[in-house]
Amino acid sequence: MIRCIATDMDGTLLTATQQITAENKEAILKAKKQGVEVVVATGRSFQEARFVLEESGLKLPMICVNGAEVRSDNGEIVSSSPLNKAEARQAALRLVESGVYFEVYTNRGTFTEDEDMAITIIVDIFSTANPEVPIEKIAEAAEERMHKGLITKIEHYDRLFEDDQYEIYKLLAFSLDDDKLEAAKDGLKEISGLAVSSSGRENIEITSLDAQKGVALEKFVASRGISLEETMALGDNFNDVSMLEKVGKPVAMGNAAQEIKVLCGEVTLTNEESGVGKAIMKVLED
Repeated sequence: MIRCIATDMDGTLLTATQQITAENKEAILKAKKQGVEVVVATGRSFQEARFVLEESGLKLPMICVNGAEVRSDNGEIVSSSPLNKAEARQAALRLVESGVYFEVYTNRGTFTEDEDMAITIIVDIFSTANPEVPIEKIAEAAEERMHKGLITKIEHYDRLFEDDQYEIYKLLAFSLDDDKLEAAKDGLKEISGLAVSSSGRENIEITSLDAQKGVALEKFVASRGISLEETMALGDNFNDVSMLEKVGKPVAMGNAAQEIKVLCGEVTLTNEESGVGKAIMKVLED
């Protein structure tokens, strides 16, 4: 019997235009009504994840920033696992040396040194991954991310590394240049204490070893008296592996990377076809 359902957001719960379909929402509400715990497990910051959930009218606990932060359904911080500041600074230096753009996720929001690049690169990546979506819509979503304060311009990241009020949760690097990304990954291997994953072929996500979705989910279900065997997890990419490997019922999205489909064994429909909702209704009916 499934007592907890954990779902990734991008490429899983959300469509390419960052929407939660009516079918997905209905299935989540039905699961909650039947006493099943539903938790979002995302690489997004709390602010970005909450923004989408509130638009859809859903109120759920969240494992944010790949597990670096866990929030209650009321938005309260339950726990955090930040990067060591020295290791974060070293990682940032490797990214700069490799020539890749990156953003810094903290307990006080997400920051960029280059606002124009923040918009341009997101548009490039989303339009490449979702050629069927009008580029105007993608650009509008990228600009909204800036204008609604989901990402903040800062003159230099050094301030975040030096000021104790900031906990560094994640460095998120983007590039459409495979050689630059590979160079960055090679440089990061020299630094201990890092978990390096990806939520798409165009990015690198860098967190603490303790900040992984699987680690956070294991603690989350244990706090509720639920076993991992009684848990279903849904995902589409490599930053979902740590939780998909731990749960009793891992489910890959129809749009997932082939390696993820092989890992899970069970595959639902794509994120554009309400694959999350279909998978939830299936387990509720079993």
